[in-house]
Amino acid sequence: MVLDVWKSIKKGQFAPVYLLFGTEAYLINETKQLLIENVLHEDEMDFNFSQFDLEETPVETALEDVETLPFIGERRLVFMQNPFFLTAEKAKSRVEHNVKRLEAYLADPVPYSIVVLTAPYEKLDERKKITKELKRKAVLVEAKKLGDHELKGWVRERVGSVRIDEQAIELLLELAGTNLMMLTNELDKMVLYVEADEHITAEIVEKLVAKSLEQNIFTLVDHVLQRKMESAMTILHDLLRQNEEPIKILSVMAGQVRLMYQVKELSRQGYSQQKIAGHLKVHPFRVKLALEKTGKFQERELLSIMNDLAEADYKMKTGQAEKAITLELLLLKIR
Repeated sequence: MVLDVWKSIKKGQFAPVYLLFGTEAYLINETKQLLIENVLHEDEMDFNFSQFDLEETPVETALEDVETLPFIGERRLVFMQNPFFLTAEKAKSRVEHNVKRLEAYLADPVPYSIVVLTAPYEKLDERKKITKELKRKAVLVEAKKLGDHELKGWVRERVGSVRIDEQAIELLLELAGTNLMMLTNELDKMVLYVEADEHITAEIVEKLVAKSLEQNIFTLVDHVLQRKMESAMTILHDLLRQNEEPIKILSVMAGQVRLMYQVKELSRQGYSQQKIAGHLKVHPFRVKLALEKTGKFQERELLSIMNDLAEADYKMKTGQAEKAITLELLLLKIR
C-alpha cells in the first residue's frame, strides 16, 4: 500500500528498485518527491540525481548511469520514465531497449543506487518476463484511486501532527471531492489556519473549504429529490451568477442522477460498495454518498427525472428555449 511505502521512505528505509505504475499522477509525483527529499541532500542533486525518458533513451544507457559510483554522498537516485516495454501497447518511440540488461540488473542491483521506474499506464503486460521480474523484485506503488479507508488514512497522513476529527474528514470529502491535488490545497490551507496546537474540526472545514461545482450540483440534486425547491433554486441562481454554463450544470445533474440510479440498481442486485465502484469506474466515496441518498427513492422516480433532464438537454441544444429558464422550469417540473 502506498502509505506504507511512504512511511518506509521517511524512515530512510530504501529499496534498490521501485516501480510506480498507474494513472493517479498525484501519487506517483508525491512518491518521487518523497524519495528526492529523503535520499539526497540538496547539495547532492547536481551530481547524484538523474532522469531518463525511456521513449527517448535506451534503458541500457540509463543503467550505465545507475552503475556509476556517486560523486559525493552515499547514493545515486535515478528516475526512468515511460517504460513502454512493460505494456502491450505499440511503441510510440523508435528507441530499441535491451530489456535483458534490465533483467540482469534486477538480479544483482548495485548497493549505492536507487532506481525508480514510473509507468503511468492503466495496465502492464503481465505476460512479459520483465514485468514479472519487476513485480517480484521491486517495491511496487500502484497509483490507483484510493478506497474510502485509504483516502481517510491519506488525509490523516497529509496533515501530519495536526489532529483532524472523523466528522471533519467526512465533510471535507463531501465538499471538496476526492481529487488528491484539490484535497492537498484544502488541507494545507486548514493546517495553516489552525496552527500546530489545534485540530481541524467539522466547523473549520465548513468555514474554509470551498465547494466544488460537482458538490454544489450534488446538493442541488439532493434538494430537488427532497422537494426542497426554494433552496434548490437558490443554489441554481448562485451557480448561474458565477457564470457556470447551464448545459454544463445540466450535464453534471444528469450524471449525478444517473449514478444514483445505477448504484441503486446494482445494490439491489447484491453488489457491494467496492464492486459497484469498480463496475462504474467511480470513486468508492461517491458510491457511498449515492447509496445514502437513494434509499428514499423508487427507481421509477429517478428514471422519470432522467427523462426530464434528457428532454431539457435536447431543448437547450436545439435552441428551442433559453437555457437558464429551461433549467428553472426543469426544477419546477420535477417538483
